[in-house]
Amino acid sequence: MSRIPVKPFLITKDEQGMFRLTVRVTRFNSQNYPLVTATLQDETFKTMAATRAFAREFFGAEPGQYATK
Repeated sequence: MSRIPVKPFLITKDEQGMFRLTVRVTRFNSQNYPLVTATLQDETFKTMAATRAFAREFFGAEPGQYATK
């Protein structure tokens, strides 16, 4: 795994064309190795903008903290 920190919010598009948000938390073990925990949110969104608005409102997301896949 890379030591480059991952962006905390991953936005993906599922097979039905809906957008999903995954919240990722990075912590480091005693050897300074990154451990990432990813939690897929239950909500689905019609647009990427709606997904970003949800992340801003509920998780305090800021510009530049999003990754897409």
